[in-house]
Order: sequence, then structure tokens, then C-alpha cells
Amino acid sequence: MAGSKNLLGIFMVQIMLVGLFSSHAEGQGLKVGFYKKSCPQAEAIVSKVISDVMAVAPSLSGPLLRMHFHDCFIRGCDGSVLLDSPNGQSEKFSPPNLSLRGYNIIDRVKLALEKACPDVVSCSDVVALVARDVTVATKGPHWEVETGRRDGNVSLIREPTNPGTGLPPFFANITVLKQSFALRGLSVKDLVVLSGGHTIGMSHCSSFESRLYNFTGKGDTDPTMDPNYIATLKLKCKPRDRTTLVELDPGSFKTFDDSYYKLVTKRRGLLESDAALLNDPETRAYLVLKVKLGKFAPKLTSLPYL
Repeated sequence: MAGSKNLLGIFMVQIMLVGLFSSHAEGQGLKVGFYKKSCPQAEAIVSKVISDVMAVAPSLSGPLLRMHFHDCFIRGCDGSVLLDSPNGQSEKFSPPNLSLRGYNIIDRVKLALEKACPDVVSCSDVVALVARDVTVATKGPHWEVETGRRDGNVSLIREPTNPGTGLPPFFANITVLKQSFALRGLSVKDLVVLSGGHTIGMSHCSSFESRLYNFTGKGDTDPTMDPNYIATLKLKCKPRDRTTLVELDPGSFKTFDDSYYKLVTKRRGLLESDAALLNDPETRAYLVLKVKLGKFAPKLTSLPYL
């Protein structure tokens, strides 16, 4: 399955971290080696900082990858999720982003870059490069990141939660997920592939508590979830637990691989948005095919936004 792992990784990162939302990103003419003349050591500097961070805090790989997704889904990959606000009215303070972690790591990378090349590398490119490097650190593939993004200067707290146009919530059903991705020019297949980002990282019990204890408001469990998995999760998460973290991909949450898909097909997707992939014939078919063949990616050149 090593080959299928690399195929998944390459396809996922090519979509999400190179071409995803490129038509919406701030800045035109993205290219590999954008800083070749202005800051030739830029990528090496980012890689060194992330290597040092992952050596002592590997659990930050998932949050840093998630940060790039949250940034790109709102206003494109423009770094707007990083902006502070004196009155707490920027994206950073929106409910879906309150659980984001790793801002200090982005600051650390940016500080190292500023020492070498003042006022050259954009924060949005930093987030994109960091996402690549944490993927590599979790045994995922390396790829060339197109850079040259311009940082946005607009960041609104309401946008991540705007109905229809905001971030898809962890409890989203398949209809909401498909609509949300389609709005960004992404296909149903892209939805399945990008959901595989949950191969690394963790989630708070509060994000799936209702599935364990009160799914329909009658003290019941989610009937679509494997009961043995529910029993295991109940040992970790008690009612109203707001602090405990659980692996999104049990046994493999620190490794960038395709085991996430196997879990979802076994009704062990942790979040409702994971389980929702089984509730549509097309997404379910991609899941099953991924598990059986270890691949389902189309030719990258067939994707309109690459």
C-alpha cells in the first residue's frame, strides 16, 4: 500500500496546497521559485523551522495543515485568517477558527524569514509552505509549491460562518458539503480527496459528543456509527467534555496515509462530515474504490483550476 499512500498524498496536496482556490487567491502569476532571486533561501528557512518544530511538537502537523484549508476556503489563500483585530472582529475570532492552533509557529517562520529577507515573503505563502512541510514531516510526499501570493487586508469575523459561503461545519451533511465545495469550483471527487486531510490531527470530544450521547435529542447514539467504535469513544469522552482530544485517524493520526478512507467505509468516521461521505452514491463509490484499488485520482491536467 506504500504506492497508494504516495498517490493519495500527491493528489491531495496538488489540489489543496498548489491549485486549490487559485482563481480566488490574492495575487496573479503564481509560480515555483517565485523568491529565487529576492529570497533564495526562503523555502530552506521554512523547512528548517518546521523540522525543528515537528521534532518536539509533531501534534501541530494537523492544526497547521488545517489552518491553510481554513485560510483558503475564505477569500482564497490570502493569509486573512492570520489577521488580528483590536475588537476581535477578524476571521481568527470566528467560532470555527477558535480551535486553530499554530499561529505562533507561523510567527516563528515569518521572523526567521524577516531576518534573512525583510519585507519579501508574504504571510500567505508562509502558510502554504508550512502546510507542505508538515505533510512531509508526517511521512507524506514532497512537492513544489507555487508562490507569489499577496496578503489580503480584509478579514471579517462573520465570513467563516456565513450560511452557504462559510467553512463547512463538522456536522455538515453531504448536501451542504457538496454545495460548499462546488462554490469553490471543486468536484465531488475533490471533496472525498480533501476530506482525507483528516488522516492527521485530532478533534475535541465536543465536536462529536452528540453522536455518542444525544444524537436526536432522546439520549441516543448515531445509528450510522459502528457501535464498537462508539463504545471505545465513550471511554475517552464523557458528556460535556470540552477538553479531551481524540485521534481523527486512530492508530495513524501522525502519519499522512490513506487509512482514513478505510475507517470511513467501516462507519468509523469520527465527525458527521466524515460519515456523510457514505450518504451519497458518488462519494461512497469513490471511498469504496479508494479502499479496493488504492487510487482513484484523475489526471491532474484534467482539473480546471490547475
